[in-house]
Amino acid sequence: MLTDTKLRSLKPRPRSYRLADSNGLCIEVRSTGAKVWRYRYRFAGKASIITLAEYPEMSLMEARRERDKQRALLKGGANPAHAARIERAAQFESAETTFGAIALELLSKREREGLSAGSIKRERRLIQKDLADIRDIPITDVSAPLLLSALRKLEQRGIVETAHRSRSLAGRVFRYAISTGRAERNPANDLIGALEQSNTQHFASVTEPAQISELLRALHGYQGSPVTQAALKLAPLVFVRPGELRQARWDDIDLDAAEWRYTTSKTNTPHIVPLASQAVTILKDLLPLTCRSAYVFPSARGASRPMSENTINAALRYLGFDRGTMTGHGFRAMARTVLDEVLHFRPDFIEHQLAHAVRDPNGRAYNRTAHLTERKKMMQAWADYLDGLRLNNCSVSVE
Repeated sequence: MLTDTKLRSLKPRPRSYRLADSNGLCIEVRSTGAKVWRYRYRFAGKASIITLAEYPEMSLMEARRERDKQRALLKGGANPAHAARIERAAQFESAETTFGAIALELLSKREREGLSAGSIKRERRLIQKDLADIRDIPITDVSAPLLLSALRKLEQRGIVETAHRSRSLAGRVFRYAISTGRAERNPANDLIGALEQSNTQHFASVTEPAQISELLRALHGYQGSPVTQAALKLAPLVFVRPGELRQARWDDIDLDAAEWRYTTSKTNTPHIVPLASQAVTILKDLLPLTCRSAYVFPSARGASRPMSENTINAALRYLGFDRGTMTGHGFRAMARTVLDEVLHFRPDFIEHQLAHAVRDPNGRAYNRTAHLTERKKMMQAWADYLDGLRLNNCSVSVE
């Protein structure tokens, strides 16, 4: 019989050797110095041996308990080697079907489908940090109370909006797991209404004609690089998402047709931006400067990458517009408000142009060409209105 004192004193030899304990349990000392518990037995008249674990990670007492477990399997007619393989397979399957593993698998899929780098980074952080409490748990074991407990911690830290985003992300992960046969229900649905309501702060923007006039004159007076000047002038005319503006590619822009066609970063759907004559002029003036780059607005650090995501906001700060007054994203809010409340264009035209999800009466998403003729008129009217404010400091009526 082995003892802990005996086990600790065992030294490696040039070749592995074994010392028996009892009832088939033995310790194998390898040339590397590793000491491994093994169990020897006979099944169907054939000698077999399986590895249990290393010593001292598995103590002598634990090894004897594991040996007794294997002997019980053997007496019940099972082959311990087969049982061990099944258990390892189950452990592997469990590791592959944790909430975190499936969430990262879904994120990789969405990345291949074109999800923006910024969104990938944010969602990876939600998975690895904000939902860390459930990350390593098999997804079938994540219950509504367990998910709520993880989200409550975010609430207690005062980041309620992050808690809501985390619940939404968890819902997508569960839906994906259900569709791939690794879960049967979505506990995130049970938590609708369970979290505190977030006090969402919308992107800062200016919407009054006098404020817009001041903003436009400042943008046109910017004395920085020509690329940034062009981006500042174009931003209010097209009111796309900031990431889409800075990553605009010349291949997607048809100056003759006065159209910019690309896939949106947020919804990964095709989108068309009709270009008013003013926008076409800005782009034609910029073309000789950046045509050697794939990007309309290349980075100052190299033409192989787009303008920095901070460039527009930094220019706005330089011009005296703090983050509580105007942001790069604020051009969208400005256009949405004025086109609706001042110029009185149909809300669905505006929503289409903002690349928001708009559906027909049967719940089907409209295609990207929906109302394109009317949207072209709207975009030209919007550009003319902005010119009127910038040049005359007064509102312009649109019939």
